[in-house]
Amino acid sequence: MIGTLSKPSGLVYSTVIVLLLIAPVVISLMEHSFYLDLLTRILILTIAVVSLNLIVGYGGMISLGHAAYLGIGAYSVGIPSYYEVFNGYIHLGLAIGGSALFALVTGIICLRTRGLYFILITLAFTQMLYYTFVSIEEYGADDGLVIYQRSEFGGLLDIENANTLYYAVLVVLLLSLYLMHRLIHARYGKVLFGSKHNDERMQSLGYNTYQYKLSCYVISGTLCGIAGFFLGNFTNYISPEMMDWTHSGELIFMMVIGGTGAVLGPVLGTATFLFLEEFLSSITVYWHLIFGLLLIALVMFGKGGLHGLLSRMDRRWEKSQ
Repeated sequence: MIGTLSKPSGLVYSTVIVLLLIAPVVISLMEHSFYLDLLTRILILTIAVVSLNLIVGYGGMISLGHAAYLGIGAYSVGIPSYYEVFNGYIHLGLAIGGSALFALVTGIICLRTRGLYFILITLAFTQMLYYTFVSIEEYGADDGLVIYQRSEFGGLLDIENANTLYYAVLVVLLLSLYLMHRLIHARYGKVLFGSKHNDERMQSLGYNTYQYKLSCYVISGTLCGIAGFFLGNFTNYISPEMMDWTHSGELIFMMVIGGTGAVLGPVLGTATFLFLEEFLSSITVYWHLIFGLLLIALVMFGKGGLHGLLSRMDRRWEKSQ
């Protein structure tokens, strides 16, 4: 255990976790609440990227429609709040149930296809959902909907408090990472990984890979819906734009930057993506160009993303011992 933590990757990840745990205290002393908001947003989107990493990194299902679940989770908060229903248990239940149902229904159809066709059909379903909410004038249509009060949990959890919301998101993120670790190291994960590389062979061994993939797809969508629940509460505003395909593309970029198929990769990838976005936009109006070039360079020359870089550093560390 000590040897593992002394490796470069162990030191980086343990440092990140410690910093996340003490961040609200440090930020309150600095009196810069903006950074707490930025970190909360990073953690929320990291949960979404963790869920995407499950289907892409381990199941080989590249989806361009994952942002749909962020929208479902967010609207599960916004629509009840519009009718002055602020019960957080109802909001969270709707986010989980709605995301799981959408993933199940669309997954049954999407998983009948592969490769490019799978990518396109996930995109099609998400755009259908996007245009559906754009057309509903009752909930603001394209202008969106303001959430005047965050979800209430009967005094058990006050997420109106920024620190409480931050730690609630952090706990869910850590649980999500633990769940991913358990899944991929169990037989379930090995079947998924085997199906990703040779689906026919896994079927010949007696595994119903379709059922494994469908359950993986539903788990992923449900987890992303929980991220959407937090996103709606965090922004206090929802709109169909949340589920646009461009946001699905951003989630994929975050995953690739961190390292596809690495349990902790989404943490590094999301943080790097959003910090770069924030930093570059503060120094030049042409930040999109610089940002795009950096992403292209990382994808082309950074094999395995940041986690891959840390893994190579680990191997050099082991050889030097």
